[in-house]
Amino acid sequence: MLGLQNSCIVLNAKAVNSDGGGGGGGVADGGKVHFKMLNPCADIGQQQVRGHQRIPSDTKEFHEATKRDALMRLKKDLDHLLETVEESRKTGVQKEMCGFEALYHRFLQEDGPSVEWDRIEKLPEEAVKDYSTLKLPQEAHIRDMLDKLVVVKLNGGLGTSMGCHGPKSVIPVRNDLTFLDMTVQQIEFLNKKYNANVPLVLMNSFNTDVDTEKVIRKYKGFQVQIYTFNQSCYPRISRDSLLPIAKDFDIENDIEAWYPPGHGDFYQSFQNSGLLRKFLEEGREYCFLSNIDNLGATVDIKILNRLIGDDRQGDKPIEFVMEVTDKTRADVKGGTLIHYENKLRLLEIAQVPKEHVDDFKSVKTFKFFNTNNIWARLESIERVLNAKTMNMEIIVNNKTLDNGIRVIQLETAVGAAMKCFDGGIGINVPRSRFLPVKKTSDLLLVMSNLYSLKYGSLVMSPQRMFPTTPLVKLGDNHFSKVKEFLSRFANIPDLIELDHLTVSGDVTFGRGVSLRGTVIIIANHGDRIDIPAGAILENKIVSGNMRILDH
Repeated sequence: MLGLQNSCIVLNAKAVNSDGGGGGGGVADGGKVHFKMLNPCADIGQQQVRGHQRIPSDTKEFHEATKRDALMRLKKDLDHLLETVEESRKTGVQKEMCGFEALYHRFLQEDGPSVEWDRIEKLPEEAVKDYSTLKLPQEAHIRDMLDKLVVVKLNGGLGTSMGCHGPKSVIPVRNDLTFLDMTVQQIEFLNKKYNANVPLVLMNSFNTDVDTEKVIRKYKGFQVQIYTFNQSCYPRISRDSLLPIAKDFDIENDIEAWYPPGHGDFYQSFQNSGLLRKFLEEGREYCFLSNIDNLGATVDIKILNRLIGDDRQGDKPIEFVMEVTDKTRADVKGGTLIHYENKLRLLEIAQVPKEHVDDFKSVKTFKFFNTNNIWARLESIERVLNAKTMNMEIIVNNKTLDNGIRVIQLETAVGAAMKCFDGGIGINVPRSRFLPVKKTSDLLLVMSNLYSLKYGSLVMSPQRMFPTTPLVKLGDNHFSKVKEFLSRFANIPDLIELDHLTVSGDVTFGRGVSLRGTVIIIANHGDRIDIPAGAILENKIVSGNMRILDH
């Protein structure tokens, strides 16, 4: 039997009633049950970490007993699951299940919000650097700097929300180029221009791994070394029993029972893959990590120079950089930087007490939001992991599966690790470094004449008078899927002078349409609006029924 008894959490339980009498169960201290973790594999969870908000229990002792029982039953279930693993995969799966069990243990121990609102401090003056103050390095130093860099793209997502099959990274976004094509072009351009060797690392999930491996074969002749590794695969937990719903490790046969645990899993999975140690041995110093669907997240020489080049200040290295950008009313739910317990850290809306949500959304109170472009020192990642102090807030993601089963996913966010590092800073970058494509409304922008494509990077048109992108809202019923979205445009309209576009209902656009200022087009239920070829709509509201018929 392949068990976890010698590799993960072990309970040391003895019951002591609050009146001093003995009993069965856990170790009580003023009515609170404590679990002692005896194995180093599980030390990740040893330090109690408060996470996203939990409803207080009516009977604390009852809930503590339930938690203790849940942990013991989880161990039994995981041992049973591990018996079904193929021999060749046992070592890797055991490591993953250690990580899952530690996360689960912390989930049980959480006792309230991770942030006490009144203890949030004002950001120190030097906490967030302005990008405009960064210097370009001397040309002669750029190659050496690039050779110390690793580019990591988070590639675990599917394109299902946009109606596409397979990894999101293979959706065509511009000139028939996919997210992955553009990323490879960007890095190859750097490597050729500076005769450097920047590798590209893709963190896949079990959802995207097989398809990605097939796709990257086409880049064999490019001047880019591509590496892949998989993030962890964790079992979904029943919301009722708090136990895994999976019956065995045949993931493909029961894919609904498993999930990738968020991009915060990057650090541990990167180390488990062996790539972290490999790059350190090669003399690499930093990784630049971002979402593959953020087309603005290109390698920035100025930021790299601030970390290891001419612009580096002081003897102490910067261990962690979070790129932030100015918050607008469209970004009020995005995570922000705060100063808390003498450290910079990420604050997500899920951590905010309900009575302070409006404060969190205030553009005046919190001026920046997190782009999820992260620069981290490789040596520091290894140190924090080996010291088992990588304690990120747990995101409890409740879902209901197609079969009606209510489940919990325990996840973490990559930026939440900031508080685990020394000498972290934020850099307030231009909005152009945050260009995610999450919906077809984003796709409309990146396919338009707002941008030109240069060596895989999107460059804003000099004809655009404002550096900000237009706010675009396309109706879900007719525009949410890529195929239907594309069928509604004879070609992408001219958006150079557009500020705001709202389209709802059955609307189509002819060739050569120009949209300027604020344009709102609403086709009511049962109506259809055809915008004729060559139309110029400037500060217009179009509603009702306007149909162009073929004859």
